Amino acid sequence: MSVNAALRAYLSSRRTVTAPFLEAPGPDADELTEMLTIASRVPDHGKLAPWRFIVFEGDARDKAGEKLAEIARRKNPEISQAQLDLERGQFLPAPVTVGVVSTAAPHVKIPEFEQLLAAGNACFNLCHAANALGFGAHWVTRWFSYDEEASAMLGAKEGERFVGFVHIGTPQARLEERDRPDVAAITSKWEG
Repeated sequence: MSVNAALRAYLSSRRTVTAPFLEAPGPDADELTEMLTIASRVPDHGKLAPWRFIVFEGDARDKAGEKLAEIARRKNPEISQAQLDLERGQFLPAPVTVGVVSTAAPHVKIPEFEQLLAAGNACFNLCHAANALGFGAHWVTRWFSYDEEASAMLGAKEGERFVGFVHIGTPQARLEERDRPDVAAITSKWEG
């Protein structure tokens, strides 16, 4: 293979645009389908496709936020109005959010951990796909990824779990570069 300078430059400069800075327009149906197709091109030992996607767009974003606020209020009666408003806006202002669900299950050859990693890779590839089509993306988990009631309300089935929610939209801010890990400090060579 030859060097792909454009891909190298992209990977060397990729940035997350956080959800508050992602607004309309978002991807249309064809663009979203292309993004999800690209997202699915990940290492997948056994060809199990141990993930699935749940799309939140339009009015569904507000409805999901209202239901999250209801759950948060029930679990914490002392919650403030400001915190409830934050819950209502969990899927805003980004025009599209894709929940990526791990469907990892026991398998004779492929450990569940490998299946979970495949779902995580689908999240990251979805971010790359959004960027490739000219959008910004933000991968988050938040409390509702780990709360069984909230996850079920958002579409996770028994035995499944969200590995992330990818907010997608048009960036409304110019991104500043941030500090990155010192590769030398986090790399070692095994010498037996």
